[in-house]
Amino acid sequence: MGSLVRLGIASLLLLAAWAAPAEEETSQAEKPKADLAIYENTDLDNYDLTLDSYGEIVDLSNYEELYDYGDLAPKIEVGTLAPPTKAQEGLPNLGTTAETPELQPPSTAAATAGSGHSGLLGPITAEGLPGCLRCLCLGTSVYCDDAGLERIPPLPPETAYLYARFNRIGEIRAGDFVGMKKLKRIDLTSNSISQADADAFRLLPSLQELILPGNRLTALPELPRSIVRLDARLNRIPSAGVRPEAFRDLTQLQFLHLSDNELDYIPAPLPQSLRSLHLQNNNIQTMHEDTFCDSRDHSHIRRALEDIRLDGNPINLSLFPDAYFCLPRLPTGRFH
Repeated sequence: MGSLVRLGIASLLLLAAWAAPAEEETSQAEKPKADLAIYENTDLDNYDLTLDSYGEIVDLSNYEELYDYGDLAPKIEVGTLAPPTKAQEGLPNLGTTAETPELQPPSTAAATAGSGHSGLLGPITAEGLPGCLRCLCLGTSVYCDDAGLERIPPLPPETAYLYARFNRIGEIRAGDFVGMKKLKRIDLTSNSISQADADAFRLLPSLQELILPGNRLTALPELPRSIVRLDARLNRIPSAGVRPEAFRDLTQLQFLHLSDNELDYIPAPLPQSLRSLHLQNNNIQTMHEDTFCDSRDHSHIRRALEDIRLDGNPINLSLFPDAYFCLPRLPTGRFH
């Protein structure tokens, strides 16, 4: 009888041992289903992961255990050199006694090119042109914007476009552009220019655009006949600062912008080539009937001059009805 009891107890123990793994496997199989149930109710369209909720949504407690980065990056000891590359292996061994080459003094040409001009130019190039230091030379264009210049820098003779805006240039001298036969555009916006010599621009045979707004000019410089655009807005130019008939012979002039100055009248006569005339914000109070049109020839129509700005002046344009008959459209300004 005792043997039968012991045999029954042993059987129960064996059954318990077999049942335990089965239950464990069942629980492991059911656990992923329970985890997936968490995400079934998540609204992915409005899912917002912020720094405040990051720790609640992503469990980082066992994150480092999932990845072992120890074998991915080689260990480098401080004070050792990296192994040579294949390209470096083919180089001769120079040893540790190589001497540092001595610096050579600048050439005489370089010193001569920059002398007297605050080192604006560098050494002479293979083409015989001075290189630029404080300015940026790209092809035939020279950029000297916001470079602290107090005068026009010496330019390579092939320069066609000069941009020297936002500097402290106070005067344009007759010799600043000597020999610059290819210069087409000069932009000196926002400097401190109060004076320009009579021959500073007049002798430039290719000059088409002269841009001078935001300076302190009290008189217009003489212009070459090749000029197409003159922009001298935001200066201090009175009518006395414009030579009589200053624009008569400028047969290429198309854009004349003199707004925000101190003009008392419209600087006539104006060339037939003119397309845009901006004179707003001056002190113009009257005009002549021949300012734009020829009062003796009512058949003449001046089609080119389509843009005339006289707003911001004390003139009443309705008082001069015969002054606009040849124009394609009325000037902009006050008509009452």
